[in-house]
Amino acid sequence: MDSSTIRRQAFAMPFGNPAYPPGPYRFVDREYFILTYRTDADKLRAVVPEPLELAEPLVYYEFIRMPDSTGFGDYTESGQVIAVRYQGQPGNYTHAMYLDGHPAIAGGRELWGFPKKLAKPRLAVHTDTLVGTLDYGPLRVATGTMGYKHAPLDPVEVQRGLSETPNFLLKIIPHVDGTARICELVRYALGDVRVKGAWSGPGALALFPHALAPVADLPVLEVVAARHLIADLTLNLGEVVVDYLHAA
Repeated sequence: MDSSTIRRQAFAMPFGNPAYPPGPYRFVDREYFILTYRTDADKLRAVVPEPLELAEPLVYYEFIRMPDSTGFGDYTESGQVIAVRYQGQPGNYTHAMYLDGHPAIAGGRELWGFPKKLAKPRLAVHTDTLVGTLDYGPLRVATGTMGYKHAPLDPVEVQRGLSETPNFLLKIIPHVDGTARICELVRYALGDVRVKGAWSGPGALALFPHALAPVADLPVLEVVAARHLIADLTLNLGEVVVDYLHAA
């Protein structure tokens, strides 16, 4: 195999059989359970990278079912997203993600820089309650509950929020000597969003300490909203906003 073949065909690892295919990446019937909660502002400032700025001291704790996603298949995800501002405009910074599918872990980390780790999230309806859980190994680290479809939300407003709000990631890829080869602030957006349903209801969230899944480090002071969304969408590829290794 000559060097020109390598350059032409290289996409992802392993070279001859990548863990995920090239995009675009379309998600059908993607189901969100999002609990918005207030937390300690100082703890948020310690984890939000410059030049992003803390908006309100709010965290979106998410449980997401993805039963039909191009290339990545069927998997479930859970994690924390922080409300931020960039150049005066509102946005979201993804702080932590835990999921149960290797292709989505590999692709998410390598392409965009999603902070993904292997765990066991679940999202299901139990009688009148939407229940999200996250287990890391044998231990429970998060439990969220919400009254099932208590009040409808405006799908147009929800679609606008998903489509128009920029999302930010801190992408880190190490060099072979263990130093950072890539260290970037990445921005991406969702496209072709079609909201199929959106509801609110009473919600509750409990987070439990864990050394390697430290979601409880951003403590729940007050749950301010709970939403349940179902949508089709495309996860667009990203763009580099800041290259920390070459920034002045």
